[in-house]
Amino acid sequence: MAPEVAVRALDAATEIATAALSGDDPEAVLRLVVRRAAELVGADLGLVMARGQDGSLTVEAAHGVVRPGTTDPVGLVLSDRSTAARVARAGVAVVVDDVAADPRTAPFVPRELRGYGPFAAAPFGTDQRRLGALTVYRHRGGQPFDPTAVALLTAFAAQAGLVLLLAEGATARARLGLYQERERIARDLHDVIVQRLYAAGMQLDLLARRPARRLARADAARLADAVDQLDASIADVRAVVRALRNPEPEDTGTDLAESVRGEVAIAGELLGFAPELEIDGDLGQVPPALADHVRAALRETLSNVVRHSGAGHVSVHIRQDAELTLTVRDDGCGIPEGVSHRGLKHLEERATQAGGHCEIASSPRRGTAVTWAAPLG
Repeated sequence: MAPEVAVRALDAATEIATAALSGDDPEAVLRLVVRRAAELVGADLGLVMARGQDGSLTVEAAHGVVRPGTTDPVGLVLSDRSTAARVARAGVAVVVDDVAADPRTAPFVPRELRGYGPFAAAPFGTDQRRLGALTVYRHRGGQPFDPTAVALLTAFAAQAGLVLLLAEGATARARLGLYQERERIARDLHDVIVQRLYAAGMQLDLLARRPARRLARADAARLADAVDQLDASIADVRAVVRALRNPEPEDTGTDLAESVRGEVAIAGELLGFAPELEIDGDLGQVPPALADHVRAALRETLSNVVRHSGAGHVSVHIRQDAELTLTVRDDGCGIPEGVSHRGLKHLEERATQAGGHCEIASSPRRGTAVTWAAPLG
């Protein structure tokens, strides 16, 4: 690789890393990735495609000259049998001189891309997590991509994909840290501030009721008013605690199943593997108050798994029938001494508030199973 090309590749990778790790909009980062890829290899068009669960690819960002009479390729879905999809699955780059004529690629070229000739596709992501494919095109009759360009595209796609995964993990860790801080503040408010206010109110109330110390009417009224203010302060603090422990307001329209998938995905980023998730029933029918309890219970349980278990396998199962049941299992080291009283106490409190129950089974050999259940009505 020529020194000037290496310098340009390094500059491009640095720019992408800066944008991704600074928290820039993911779509903007993808547009930057595909623009710099097209510039590095001298392509007329570049596309970055994301894999779907069915193996198909969806164009997420594009850069370059779109053939007249065709639509913007962003949003275009390619078959799971397309060359780009095979590259994404196998993790091996492919290059052809004419994408619309070569028998390996021609059957799956969409109408929007038939005006191009030279084509190269590289896997986007890492061996552990293949995000999709990065493809580049030149107009028909253009110079084919040489081995140096393909090697450069492959290295750049892998590096850019790794940066995006690192940024995604950093965001997940920051979110988990925020949840933990919110829970700490809520716990301090509930366990310390509320208890002190309640104790002060009880003392004042007892003082006002003592027959041996009859107070003047004005003093008694002031004392009663102070007790009322303490009661109101306790109610306010408890409302703050509920808000801290339920980051998703009830009126956001956030679907419980979507929230569950999001929490499991965050845990997967932190664990380094994806927990198994099974949802039985229509969670869209769960009352908002119960949904908030379930979100918080799942978040607290997965947080403990991430921080303490050292597990190699985690499963999450939510079932809706006569009641809503959340079960989280891991094959880790079991609950360390003291954790069950601190980190898991709030699971039991929430189950009680929801009229349900929480059971925790743990051992160093079998790992931990947390079952949290509450009635729907």
